[in-house]
Amino acid sequence: MLSDEQLNAYRVSGEKVRVVRDGLKENDIRGIVVAWDDTHVLIRRPNRNVVKLDRNYAIQPSKEERIDLLAEDPKPGKSE
Repeated sequence: MLSDEQLNAYRVSGEKVRVVRDGLKENDIRGIVVAWDDTHVLIRRPNRNVVKLDRNYAIQPSKEERIDLLAEDPKPGKSE
């Protein structure tokens, strides 16, 4: 979860962020940080719709390469 300071830096700069919700790139939310509280963050999308998302999702700058959530988890059924 991002800290309040990091979210405020995104809000002040107006930098586009990407919210990675699952393994599918099509399900990512892109936009700018508008507001947040302890559990949620509001993202304004390019079409001006606002989306309320859980703060526990991975939030990163949109210009960076997308993180792969599935690569971080160990593969089920494999023993090391």
